[in-house]
Amino acid sequence: MPNGYDIFNRTALLVGSANMARIQQARVILFGVGGVGSWCAEGLVRSGIQHLTLVDSDCISPSNINRQLMATTQTVGQVKVEAMRQHLLAVNPDADISALQASYTPDTAESFGLESYDYVIDAIDSLSHKAHLLHYASGLPVKLYSSMGAALKCDPTKVAVAKFKQVEGCPLARALRKRFKSTGLYPQSDFWCVYSPEVLENLGAEEVEAVTDPTYRKAQVNGTMAHITAIFGMTLAGIVLQHIIETKNRD
Repeated sequence: MPNGYDIFNRTALLVGSANMARIQQARVILFGVGGVGSWCAEGLVRSGIQHLTLVDSDCISPSNINRQLMATTQTVGQVKVEAMRQHLLAVNPDADISALQASYTPDTAESFGLESYDYVIDAIDSLSHKAHLLHYASGLPVKLYSSMGAALKCDPTKVAVAKFKQVEGCPLARALRKRFKSTGLYPQSDFWCVYSPEVLENLGAEEVEAVTDPTYRKAQVNGTMAHITAIFGMTLAGIVLQHIIETKNRD
């Protein structure tokens, strides 16, 4: 079994030993382990993140297989966070990976102890839960990163990074702004987002299975492709890692 240096020597070669140590010491919590979140977790752990908490209430369904890293015909029915945890431990057996089968809601917000983390990553689909997390976490002394909508997109060159206030052309960002206005619970500070202004139509008419989590609310199920959700997730991982490496140069 290779030791930690052997696993991450190519990363350490690029970023240096001091930055490698900072990456390994960072504490990250990721909400949502789906099409975006699963790839984000993969990018983080393969880059040396040792302390990662995964939060998602769902189990793997056949409709997840086209875009979610841990979803295969062999893992259908398994708890998403646990399947993802087992996969990540196969990458780095020494990693501290916590798997919480839970939903972020206003009622559960304080139970996650977000203040104990350095980075909070939002890859939640539920509009109301996402809006509350962005309001709540943006007021804490943590770095917050968020994925906007990755569905209805095919062009990888349109994926971009911007502060939430500068995100344009994204229906989910627009819906979030409307939600903030209606509830009065606005983000307490700005945060970085991954988004794409591309919006395509659903050309297919496939039936989509119902979501089983009764706390989950989503107005419409839209088509997605793996290369886009993976780019969103890896980009989220990348900007977190970039912040760790360049902390003194980031606000």
